[in-house]
Amino acid sequence: MNRSAYLTTGLAIKALANMTKADVVIHGRENIPNGPIIFVINHFTRLETVLLPYHIYKLTNLPVWSLAHSSLFQGGLGTFFDMVGAISTTDPKRDELIVRSLLTGEANWIIFPEGSMVKTKEIMHRGKYMVNSPKGLRKPHTGAASLALRTELFRRYLLHKGAGSQDGARSMLDFLNIETLDQVGEASTSIVPVNLTYYPIRAKENVLSNLAAKLVKDIPERMVEEIMTEGTMLLSGVDISVRFGEPIAIAPYFEREKIKRVLGKQEVSGFLMSPELKDIMMKLGEDIMQQYMADIYSMTTVNHEHLFASFLRMHPWKKICETELKERVFLAANKISDMDQENLCLHKSLLKPQGHLFTDDRYKKFHNFLQLALDKGILKRSDDGCLLLDRSLLSTPVNFHRGRIDNPIEVMANEVEPLAWIRKVLISIALQPRPILRLYLAKYLHKQEKRRYEKDYEAYGYGDDLERKSFGKPFLLPGYRRKIGVVLVHSYLAAPEEVKSLAHHLWQSGVWIYAPRLPGHGTSSKDLARHTQEEWLEAVENAYVMMSSICEKVVLAGVSIGASLALDVASRAPNVAGVIAICPPLKLQDYSHNFMPAIDVWNRVVKKIRRTDSDPFFEFVADNPHVNYRRNPFAGIREVGRLLESVEGRLSKVEVPALIIQADNDPIVNVKSGRKVFQRIGSKDKQYSLFNFDRHVIINGDGAGRVHRNISNFIKHLLTKVTS
Repeated sequence: MNRSAYLTTGLAIKALANMTKADVVIHGRENIPNGPIIFVINHFTRLETVLLPYHIYKLTNLPVWSLAHSSLFQGGLGTFFDMVGAISTTDPKRDELIVRSLLTGEANWIIFPEGSMVKTKEIMHRGKYMVNSPKGLRKPHTGAASLALRTELFRRYLLHKGAGSQDGARSMLDFLNIETLDQVGEASTSIVPVNLTYYPIRAKENVLSNLAAKLVKDIPERMVEEIMTEGTMLLSGVDISVRFGEPIAIAPYFEREKIKRVLGKQEVSGFLMSPELKDIMMKLGEDIMQQYMADIYSMTTVNHEHLFASFLRMHPWKKICETELKERVFLAANKISDMDQENLCLHKSLLKPQGHLFTDDRYKKFHNFLQLALDKGILKRSDDGCLLLDRSLLSTPVNFHRGRIDNPIEVMANEVEPLAWIRKVLISIALQPRPILRLYLAKYLHKQEKRRYEKDYEAYGYGDDLERKSFGKPFLLPGYRRKIGVVLVHSYLAAPEEVKSLAHHLWQSGVWIYAPRLPGHGTSSKDLARHTQEEWLEAVENAYVMMSSICEKVVLAGVSIGASLALDVASRAPNVAGVIAICPPLKLQDYSHNFMPAIDVWNRVVKKIRRTDSDPFFEFVADNPHVNYRRNPFAGIREVGRLLESVEGRLSKVEVPALIIQADNDPIVNVKSGRKVFQRIGSKDKQYSLFNFDRHVIINGDGAGRVHRNISNFIKHLLTKVTS
């Protein structure tokens, strides 16, 4: 290997990595030990042979060479792959080179135990790891394990024989082309399992495939598929999750009594060994291979497309509604992310609330998967708006060289097949009849929110902000009608207790009521300082999902900032019957200086925050001290401003029936705010009510019954529209 050529080519690879839109995220770098390492990695694309050595080199500061399939070295690519530190699987000197470089610490190695790219992601057969290649099924290779064992065997032999004089180890040193015993390191070899997961997987025509078609006559189908798939990843962007598992130390295997006994009477001469030792080494190699294969595939980074694809494959009927598919994925994502599973590997998008699937799908998780399924003909739209599943296309054996083009959804489902605990969750959800699924989903979400409150209160709820722990709990009031359910969102600095009086009034008319807790509320102002307006929005979206699982339509209602959140979700969600905004602010400046600091004070505080690590608070007199915090964190004020700025731009998108309520002497929010919100929303069916009150939270206190009745009448109006 030419080290200068390797490092020079590394600069070119660095430039290539910076030019691509691939986002490489490294996990488990703490699992990379000192000493010589063989990295065993799942093989899906040719990109691994080029880009991964560069990223590992950045972590270890040691050259990383790789064992690559001989087909890579055909044509002009052979010189390039030699320069990046790749050696062909057919090179007669490969084993000697690998062992020597590990013994001397010259380089670490990458070996793909499947032996070739597993384009179909099909790696399990009857519960065992089997590689599906063009020639049929076969076991993964034990080469990485055998080479690691040989390296440790030779290291021990050389250090033992050379303990008194280097002459005793001379023949072995010559065999390995090592000049002196001093070059042999004392550190034992380790095998580090590595998993690469690509998301999303797409194959389509791109600049590279079009260029190749023009330059190469009769381009092979295999090359077309690879350029379409890997070119799209490079040019269109893909998340590449690289996970390093716990290292497998090889030295302990040589402490076993049986192998110590055999080694005691065995002379080592090159790669030749006695039948007894050879048999032991083969069995050890098989055991180690099974361990690192299990480790590699247990680290698959689960993403949305894995869940969508798996549920399509498990769906027993020909027809499926979009909402039903979303419900199953939503529940699966929540259950999986809540699991206390060791080595849980989830894409970052699954670690966040999933309410967006049911509102505007703003991250395009469902849209992108659905479009792919429609393009491939696996799904078709029916006249009633549902989706028709063509199971024959989904279950057709995946062609090895065209699977990533013709049936990427089957490839996605195959990838999570080795994850038994994931499959158990998915099967339990897939078998649920939809009516039971919807009730279970609502029950699960309610329990989840209560658990989160208990956890947050345990961590932050022992301050002096709230009088009673029960005030912060989200609550659900079951009704006897399922036409409409109401979500009531409390105000900033308050808790679900704030809307309880209104909730009980509306509940008496038979509607379902749910009052969620905004993150950071119901505990302490210190807790509030660590949360964002995106989390508040996601909490209201989850409340919407929960209520829409119970009732046909949902009414979103809120007080102050709760009203702003209700308006935001109403502008996104498709199943909203109406929205009620009580004393909604329009801008941060609309707040009274008694509640929010003046702009000049705010600007000074912002500068102060940037210079220090402190979390300052703004003291004020609460409107409802029994449910309100007594301190307003400046971090929270910043989030309120961000939220209002976002909501203001979405008001024209609120097109559902709306009721805006305002107090004419509101001491907290500018009285004109409610009227401005009323004027800017896009609803044709809208009402504006002005009440003669000198307080902000007008749903509580003297005269609140009038406000309650006003809201009840509006909900009756909505019920009439829903049932007509």
